[in-house]
Amino acid sequence: MKTLTVSVVTPDGPVYESDAEMVVAKTLEGELGILPRHIPMVAPLKIGAVRVKNANNTDLVAVSGGFLEVRPDKVTILAQAAETPKDIDVTRAEEARKRAETRLQSKQDDVDFRRAELALKRAMNRLNVAKRS
Repeated sequence: MKTLTVSVVTPDGPVYESDAEMVVAKTLEGELGILPRHIPMVAPLKIGAVRVKNANNTDLVAVSGGFLEVRPDKVTILAQAAETPKDIDVTRAEEARKRAETRLQSKQDDVDFRRAELALKRAMNRLNVAKRS
């Protein structure tokens, strides 16, 4: 079966590299499945889990936005932040979730609700990826 190379890179360096039969990611336009020899494209990513499928195995990578670049034989994800399940600190993610929920529930005028909402989404994504692996 044909494969493509998948790379997930952050400003801090590479996070994940593997060959895959299929990659599934959440873009701003919806979920996108990529197979080898896919048409070249670039798409902005939402906060979510990238699924990398190979044979009977599916790897997950939690990404916090960024861009997906597709070439016929390679998928590169340039993410603001990304973590594999083994790198996720579940305690820290749980604390971040609680802080974000507290901020969203507060009725103070100085709370940036959009920022708190994004923090909650990032924390929930990390927790979901950690639990699903």
